Amino acid sequence: MSEPISALRLAASGMRAQSERLRHTAENMANVDTPGYRRKLVTFEEAVRFGRPTGEVEAGRMRLDQTPLPQIYDPAHPMANAEGYYAGSNVELMIELADSREAGRSYEANLRMFEQTRQMGASLLEILRR
Repeated sequence: MSEPISALRLAASGMRAQSERLRHTAENMANVDTPGYRRKLVTFEEAVRFGRPTGEVEAGRMRLDQTPLPQIYDPAHPMANAEGYYAGSNVELMIELADSREAGRSYEANLRMFEQTRQMGASLLEILRR
């Protein structure tokens, strides 16, 4: 495979993986106050095709954060138990905001890499035409 095509695939795989991460952080932020909601975590893995690693990255299986859910005291809440507690969400808004910013910046870096590779390929074609 040619190097420019390989670089484009690597950058595109990074953008796909980071967009998946952004989607999950957005879901987490939307459910910060949902009782019983567990934070979704995304892991990244190296892509393998035909039994060989490609160097590309892909989002692995989504897993749930297993930190204990906070017990919130509100006897009037419809989900409260006999003692007046219900399970809250284990999503920390500040952590999700930081993860979201990091994923956004990683996406932008991959986008810049993609654009630079595309421009280099276009410049090479222009030189070869002369």
